[in-house]
Amino acid sequence: MTQNVSFKSSKSRNFKDKLARYGVSLGGAIVLVALLLIFFYLLYVVLPLFKGADLTPAKSFPLSDNGRTLMLGVEEQNEIGYRFNLDGQLDFYNLSDDGREFEGFKLDKTIVAAAKTIPSHGDVAYATADGEVYVLNAKFETSYPNDKRLITPVIGFPLGEEPLALDMGDSLVKSLAFERDSDTIKIVAIDDGAQARILTFEGEENFISGEIEWTSQQTTVPGIPKQVDQMLLTPDLRSLYMRSGNRLSIYDIRDAEEATLRDVVTINANGANVTDMALMSGASSIMIGNDNGVISQWFDVTENRKRQLREIRQFSVDASVNEISSEYYRKGFAVSAADGSLSVFHTTSNSKLVSEKLSQGKTYNVAFSPRANGLFAMTSDALSFYKVHNEHPEVSWSALWQKVWYEGYPEPQYVWQSTSASDEFEPKLSLVPISFGTIKAAFYAMLFAVPIAIAGAIYTAYFMSGPVRQFVKPTVEIMEALPTVILGFLAGLWLAPLIEDNLPGIIALVILLPISFLLTAWLWTKLPKSIQQKIPDTWSSLILIPVVIMVGLFAFEMSPHLELWLFDGDARLYITNELGIDFDQRNSMVVGIAMGFAVIPTIFSIAEDAIFSVPRHLTNGSLALGATQWQTLTKVVILTASPGIFSAVMMGLGRAVGETMIVLMATGNTPVMDWSIFQGMRTLSANIAVEMPESEVGSSHYRVLFLAAFVLFIFTFIFNTIAEFVRQRLREKYSSL
Repeated sequence: MTQNVSFKSSKSRNFKDKLARYGVSLGGAIVLVALLLIFFYLLYVVLPLFKGADLTPAKSFPLSDNGRTLMLGVEEQNEIGYRFNLDGQLDFYNLSDDGREFEGFKLDKTIVAAAKTIPSHGDVAYATADGEVYVLNAKFETSYPNDKRLITPVIGFPLGEEPLALDMGDSLVKSLAFERDSDTIKIVAIDDGAQARILTFEGEENFISGEIEWTSQQTTVPGIPKQVDQMLLTPDLRSLYMRSGNRLSIYDIRDAEEATLRDVVTINANGANVTDMALMSGASSIMIGNDNGVISQWFDVTENRKRQLREIRQFSVDASVNEISSEYYRKGFAVSAADGSLSVFHTTSNSKLVSEKLSQGKTYNVAFSPRANGLFAMTSDALSFYKVHNEHPEVSWSALWQKVWYEGYPEPQYVWQSTSASDEFEPKLSLVPISFGTIKAAFYAMLFAVPIAIAGAIYTAYFMSGPVRQFVKPTVEIMEALPTVILGFLAGLWLAPLIEDNLPGIIALVILLPISFLLTAWLWTKLPKSIQQKIPDTWSSLILIPVVIMVGLFAFEMSPHLELWLFDGDARLYITNELGIDFDQRNSMVVGIAMGFAVIPTIFSIAEDAIFSVPRHLTNGSLALGATQWQTLTKVVILTASPGIFSAVMMGLGRAVGETMIVLMATGNTPVMDWSIFQGMRTLSANIAVEMPESEVGSSHYRVLFLAAFVLFIFTFIFNTIAEFVRQRLREKYSSL
């Protein structure tokens, strides 16, 4: 008689199964959502970096006269614009909507020459027929009537209302250049007799009256061109540029009494003539405009121990260049052209940011506001103010990932240098050095960790006895609980000086340890069988512990003697002077060892589990067929466990790529691109940790740091994807064993 038996699960068990299934599914979904949120938030912060500039018309004023403009300018809050004419007239323009009108100023003198300083100084100098120079600027006084900001423009006399005497005799000034710093003024004046004079005024405060008393000195500039079309003085008062047609004469006037002609350079573009030149912010670069629309950047490059002015890069517009105007503090500039267009460029990013047609006639003059968020432009029929949105001009694909020729550098380079004490600093935001540093740190860490971790995992899982394995495996795994800040602290303050002081011993240790292992194994085989049998095979590896200790002590004891014998008593100086290799105390070797200790537990644990999980029937079958243990290990066990071993290595690599505290504390954090084991590096993660607290929220620096985090995110994503792909292929290939 057959009896039917039914198996029914209890309701509580069904409920628990569903709850577990839904809980695991929900947890996985939350993880995926979190990753996607991180990804899109990083994109949200990074994308504004690559948004182009745009100009928005704000206000326009009809031209009331036909006087030639010397300089345009805008007040910092973009509420008032101003215009200096060549005839000494200063007019103010209300750019806000409060309806106020402002009184101008007229220098009631016969003007024979005029000059302007760089935009950040904002001074103009007028030379009169009486042999005097008046220095003026536009000043803005701020008050708060009824708790509302009110800006009032006034004429400023930065050197006092009394003019500076040129002492030109009966000659008239034809051309003028002017610059000043806190206590020195330099004026270069060319008279109608083609003689150039340098007038240096030194100011000293009278301690009784508090007034500045000026003492003057006059010298001549030797060998000037017959016809000078334009002159520029650098704000550091060291260099004078004289343009005669397409040729530029460069004078060293640091000591006005010994002014010398440094160089003469042809600066025009091919088949074109120069129309204008202007100094960039910081005055390290000079921009040259041509009548074919080409604008070239030039700056000094040291070649053969000599400074030479060299063309670095070119930009272009569609018509002849009328005027070039630089930003106050950044490396951007605007170009007004004969076709009525206005274009904005940036030198570091090597890009044209925006180009707009302002007039059907010509665009003559242009000026940025101090914050570079406004432009004041003069066309043939009007003065127009434009609001500018141009937050991150220094960032482009080429600036981030290609070599850039920065001001003062001998050649294009990959450089990360995000901050400086100078307002005119050129940000260097290449991600290549810190990405390279990330790969370099991970490489040396894996070079140290992978052989030790994989070899240890193989021995522990395959050869080691059960009781010893139960002690060794948890001990290695508990190393992963060590805070990386402790490892970094020890690496930076203890390990780095130890390696520097005992470098020959460290090298000797690397050579002697493998030799000592092989020698110990050979001697073990030569011992009598009675002695060998007293120690079980599974415990024989413990014999190597005293060997490691003795070899280590021997290597360190011999280190001073080796240093004296091989390196003339100083290994560091020998490496630096004789081999030409820079040596940093906190270098890649320190990082490799310290980060290797952090990575070893991860690789060891996963690889050991994979090897230990190889089915026993595979190993027993191989041994039964006559294979040795070594053949079984290499032909069966490792191949079967290869997906898990590869996953272990990739998990370790991911850990090394994302490590922060060890590389932060154990390297010099110098973003250099050098595979030398004796030099440090800067990694993406360490760079974010160091510079994020200092960065201004929303700035280019801030967003580029988020871009670095995005690149790090992509790195780990790519590594994990490759790891999963290879692991699946290995599993398919060896699953039939």
